[in-house]
Amino acid sequence: MFPSLPDGTMRSSKPKRPGLTPGLAVRLAAPAILALVLTACSQPTTLDRINQEGVLHVVMHPASTVYYEENGEPSGFEYELVRRFADSLGVELRVEVVDDFPELYQRLDEHHTHLAASGLALTPELRRRYRHGPVYDRSRPVVVYNAEVDRPQAPSDLIGMDVAVRAGSAAEQQLERIRGTLPELAWQSESNQDPTELLHRVNKGELDAIVINSRELENNQVFFSSVRDGLALSSPRPVGWLLPPEGDGSLMQAARDYFREIRANGTQAQLEERFFGHLDRLDYVGAKTFTTHLENRLPDYRKTFEEAASAHDLDWRLLAAIGYQESHWEPRAVSPTGVRGLMMLTLDTAALIGVKNRLDPEASIWGGARFFRRLHNRIPDNITEPDRTWFALAAYNVGYGHLQDARRLARRDGSNPDRWLDVKEYLPLLAQRKYYTQTRYGYARGYEPVLYTQNIRRYYDVLKWMFPDEDTTMAVTENGVESPLEEPGDQPSRPRKTREQTASGDQRRELRRASPLL
Repeated sequence: MFPSLPDGTMRSSKPKRPGLTPGLAVRLAAPAILALVLTACSQPTTLDRINQEGVLHVVMHPASTVYYEENGEPSGFEYELVRRFADSLGVELRVEVVDDFPELYQRLDEHHTHLAASGLALTPELRRRYRHGPVYDRSRPVVVYNAEVDRPQAPSDLIGMDVAVRAGSAAEQQLERIRGTLPELAWQSESNQDPTELLHRVNKGELDAIVINSRELENNQVFFSSVRDGLALSSPRPVGWLLPPEGDGSLMQAARDYFREIRANGTQAQLEERFFGHLDRLDYVGAKTFTTHLENRLPDYRKTFEEAASAHDLDWRLLAAIGYQESHWEPRAVSPTGVRGLMMLTLDTAALIGVKNRLDPEASIWGGARFFRRLHNRIPDNITEPDRTWFALAAYNVGYGHLQDARRLARRDGSNPDRWLDVKEYLPLLAQRKYYTQTRYGYARGYEPVLYTQNIRRYYDVLKWMFPDEDTTMAVTENGVESPLEEPGDQPSRPRKTREQTASGDQRRELRRASPLL
């Protein structure tokens, strides 16, 4: 166990010997006082102890915005932040995963961790109780309710409803404050259930409503077609890391320096784009349509997607997401511009990759896989995943030449031409005369590849949820890619967990099999 940090030194006093004058007593005590002062001054700081041990201890809870495992490796926005923080300190990251907030707070209270990184809104209660690091996000507690229930318009509408909230969360703290003026307000305080499990219960009608933070809702709402977002219970609150109640300021200052650096160099913005940059691309109507086609159309083509993807070192779920964006898996789809078929190939592209009948779904899927792999391979080697895949998707939509034009515009303006976060801002400029007249390939509806890529990322998210743990050759994730393209030595350290996580993993798989989209 990580040792408790000392919180002070106590020393006993003895009666003075008879006959000692005050001056003599001071002279005799001086060496001891000096030794005590020197000892106090030489005590290592928290940062010193971290460097001596070579380990940064962090406590987290499992949630889609915080920490989860994908393809057997840890992931999550918060996890990536602390992993990079540990790297900046030159130490190993050791994560302890706890199931609920009270357990997380206990680790802080007992000094059994250096910090807690769990997307925690810095409520007045937490600010009084703990020290905290820099603010890097904002969230607020929101009411999420079942579609068959009347929309709550005010906190008083929650009275009499079957409401649940995560025990110890910022959302529960807000409910406690509201209950000060609405004593009839009641709810279930749930431990050991993450936001996804609570959303599943609302989706199935087991609960009327839950209260979760807005970031978790944004990240998960698309998976649950019978939930609605409603009342916000507070204004947006700052989000930050928590540190134990007592201690010196060395680690806090290191965290400030770290966030200052990742804001300046664009790393934080890059992580936000990877994990959250595509969350607004699938509304309720789109989710219902996608659900219908998942049931009625995808089964007819799944085997072909799997075979074509495997032959071209792709994740079949990514290939299927492209197909859905192109045609909604409709094999005889035709657009006014002349592209047709399930993968909506142009006549020139079909000729290039050897597809004779674009309306043959198998030929179209195999042709789409072949074409996407060619584009993916064509992206410059210095562009890494997952950006490499987003660039290839944009090229699939708008053409490789137009993608290169946008990259040149980005480079000319001093932006990073190898980063999707930057280039997606320049693609729409290709529709403006003042910009496309300066490019090699001219005019393009450059806003389309941006929306196209965001949509596919969202469909891909849903397919990964519905078909988890697939044996895929190239499984693009939000923080990397499981493929030979991954840089050696770039694997994050495995976290230490408080207990065996197999049961919770099985529960999550059961939720997926239960089709939460329905």
